[in-house]
Amino acid sequence: MAEGFARRYGSDVMEASSAGLAHALEIPVETLQVMEEKNMPLDGQFPKGLDDVEFGSFDLVVNMSGIPLPPYLTTSVREWEVPDPVGKRIEYHRKVRDVIENLVMRLILDLRRTKG
Repeated sequence: MAEGFARRYGSDVMEASSAGLAHALEIPVETLQVMEEKNMPLDGQFPKGLDDVEFGSFDLVVNMSGIPLPPYLTTSVREWEVPDPVGKRIEYHRKVRDVIENLVMRLILDLRRTKG
């Protein structure tokens, strides 16, 4: 969800990519549905693990897992407390989606302020 919002709203200040410490095999149907409700299709996105991304190319990593990141990660890190909606009802996915959207928008605004 965060990558989708970041790509849509913040492409002027960031190039977003997402990966998980324990990534799923596929994006949950509920996640796809609640993002479609915001006219935010996740076409082309798929779950990726940490081995699928090159951390050396990132200026900032946002950790939403609640789990400490590996010690080899030396990039600047922001910690966001975001509940995991997997396995929960669609209403819970909507609440989590809205939390993520708000956090991503705040980050975009911060980046725009520091850029300008």
